[in-house]
Order: sequence, then C-alpha cells, then structure tokens
Amino acid sequence: MVTSITSFGRSGLYDWMMQRVTAVVLMAYTLFMIGYLLFSSDLSYASWSSLFQNTAMRIFTLLAILSLVAHAWIGLWSVSTDYIKKTSIRFAFQSVCGLLAFIYVVWGIQILWGV
Repeated sequence: MVTSITSFGRSGLYDWMMQRVTAVVLMAYTLFMIGYLLFSSDLSYASWSSLFQNTAMRIFTLLAILSLVAHAWIGLWSVSTDYIKKTSIRFAFQSVCGLLAFIYVVWGIQILWGV
C-alpha cells in the first residue's frame, strides 16, 4: 500500500519504458542539432531564427523539452526514493524537483512559442 502511494501507481516497467522512449527522443534531437550545427554553412542569427520559426521544429523542440523533464523526473524520483529515507526530506526534495520541472516547461514554452 505504501509503495502505491509513493509511486503514484506507476509500475517499474512503465518508468523503464518511459526512460527509454524519452532517451530516444533526446538522442534524435541531439543528433539533429549536432548535424545542423556541423553542416549548416551559415550560422547566423537569421538562420537560427528561421530554423525555430518552422512549426515542425518547434514541435520537435517541445517534445525534447517534455522528454527531458520526464526523463529527469523519473531519474530523480528513483534516486530520491532509493537514497533519501526520511519521508519529509524526500517529499520536500521531490516537491522542489517537481516545481522546478514545471517552471522549466513553462519557461521553455514561453521561449519557444514567444508567448
């Protein structure tokens, strides 16, 4: 009963699969960005800006941001439940991590979509 409360009903298989899916998204985004930086002949503000004006690139970047946050959350949650034994400290740590993750997602959306 305690594990279902602390893990929010997730299973280890779900966490493992989500880690793998988000890792693939982050790898694809990283390889794309490295390729763009290496093979772009003009690395000016205009070319960089035009890349991110493309809706497909914005969606890909948003997917990468969400994947990064999900990947980090699962990792931090796993580490904190393994190594922080005192419930109040673990709850505080996870709350701060969750709040920061939310702030980073909102901030990323504001930057990406110019909201």
